[in-house]
Amino acid sequence: MIAETTLRPARSTGSDFAQLSKKIADSGLMGRRPGYYTVRISAVITLYAGGWAAFVLVGAQWWTLAVAGVLAVAFGQVALVTHDIAHRQVFRLRRPSEMSGRIAGNAGIGMGFGWWQDKHTRHHANPNHEQLDPDVVPDLLVWTQNQAGAARGLPRLIGRSQAYLFFPLLTLEGFYLHVAGVRALTNRSLKRRITEGTLLFGHFAVYLTALLLVLPPGMALAFVAVHQGLFGLYLGSIFAPNHKGMPILTGEDRPDFLRRQVLTSRNVHGGWFTDIALGGLNYQIEHHLFPSMPSPNLRKAQVVVRRHCEELGVAYLETSLAASYRQALRSLHRAGAPLRRSTALS
Repeated sequence: MIAETTLRPARSTGSDFAQLSKKIADSGLMGRRPGYYTVRISAVITLYAGGWAAFVLVGAQWWTLAVAGVLAVAFGQVALVTHDIAHRQVFRLRRPSEMSGRIAGNAGIGMGFGWWQDKHTRHHANPNHEQLDPDVVPDLLVWTQNQAGAARGLPRLIGRSQAYLFFPLLTLEGFYLHVAGVRALTNRSLKRRITEGTLLFGHFAVYLTALLLVLPPGMALAFVAVHQGLFGLYLGSIFAPNHKGMPILTGEDRPDFLRRQVLTSRNVHGGWFTDIALGGLNYQIEHHLFPSMPSPNLRKAQVVVRRHCEELGVAYLETSLAASYRQALRSLHRAGAPLRRSTALS
């Protein structure tokens, strides 16, 4: 939980974000970047298609597991492009955004676009809020000691050692995305359910057919394990540094929009390779403040946002990738403390 003194601003905060938003608008950083996205999407399509071409060329030999690693990266990059599309960074209008998002997400990587977009929208509205952010709802892991105290079943068992199990569990993230997307099809409130389901099951059918046509069953199973496991690990490693280990809000903790986004987010510094590998989400603070800002503009926006936060006395955190993982794992270890104590007492 964020301390009360942190939540209480030094002066009236009604115009803090408005002032920042004007600075960003005046700088032109909200403008679309069609050239950038044309190049980026073309590169991702090339990587994706090249990975599948290599899969066919290598054929039924164990070197195909190396191709599975390449395709895991390709799937991760498709997921990052889908993320930008969902935020209307690529297309300004809703219809082309949703259409291309479903093609990339459902058909491209087997991720239910409608389910994920709804979940991600709720996360952006209330990041790291224990009751309102679906990303910190206890599932396999517990994120606070209060959640640990109420944990039952598998979360209670895993929570004792969850910091050590975190990265191994990320290998299941790809499978979870597939299952969650299929389960969401039973929800009548999901828009375009037939389209979503057709594209989703179409992906699964083509994926499994390709594997079984090229590989014997045992090798195909190994390919799925390596490909989906590394895909999940890559995705989890991208998203874990953003909020894990940052303050968690609860109950009536409702700071203003600027503080709600900045104080619960963490940036990761690095060069061009970090920007590509993390898809611009290493500028998580700027992304949460301006989610429709094209990702290549986030680096320039960082200068404006950091200076504005310094003027307001709002803490702005940026670390290395390794330090972000350490902070996330320490937080997970602290959250599981009540479960370890209960085990020791019993």
